Amino acid sequence: MVTCPECENSLVPAGTPVIGEILECGECAGELEILTLDPIRVALAPEIEEDWGE
Repeated sequence: MVTCPECENSLVPAGTPVIGEILECGECAGELEILTLDPIRVALAPEIEEDWGE
């Protein structure tokens, strides 16, 4: 079980968690990225930005 850093809602990853996997918080709809597995730590997933070919 992990805690959302935005709203502190408890989440249970489905299946076997993998580093880099994105979870969605059911409470605040925040996207969380799994950083470590033992213990499971998450952080807000970075926003994907377009580079427009730069």
